[in-house]
Amino acid sequence: MADSSFDIVSKTDKQEVSNAMLQAAKEISTRFDFRGVGAEIDWSGEKILMKANAPERVLAVLDVFQTKLVKRGVSLKALDLSDDGEPKISGKEYRLEAALKDGISQEDAKKISKLIRDEGPKSVKSRIEGDELRVTSKSRDDLQEVQRMLKSADLDVALQFTNYR
Repeated sequence: MADSSFDIVSKTDKQEVSNAMLQAAKEISTRFDFRGVGAEIDWSGEKILMKANAPERVLAVLDVFQTKLVKRGVSLKALDLSDDGEPKISGKEYRLEAALKDGISQEDAKKISKLIRDEGPKSVKSRIEGDELRVTSKSRDDLQEVQRMLKSADLDVALQFTNYR
């Protein structure tokens, strides 16, 4: 019998992020508490830029955006805030930038691989392939056990499981 396998990836659906951002921008433009504070959210190249005239309002814009992301099924772990999530002043306005994480970094891949080796079933093997991991085993039950284990683990990346064969 051939080995069964699946891939562990970390991909963000940019269309869902864009839709969530448009919904957040629409809510910000209509909400009473955002009137007159210059609150905005928009793309700035590959990053998302949030602006307002007070740090609390920028964090409120971030909160609205995060709520829309969750409703659209995008993990908040995919959002990488600059400066530890603290708005920085630029002229008369405060700004906060957020980038999207895409792919699994080498150090995160090594952590996940070590976790599979230490806590997973002994028949399971994992291999790092670029920005994803391939997990193989003779038993499909063992592979499902690894998926359950990784879903319950507190990792810094949003994981998806693809190519389950």
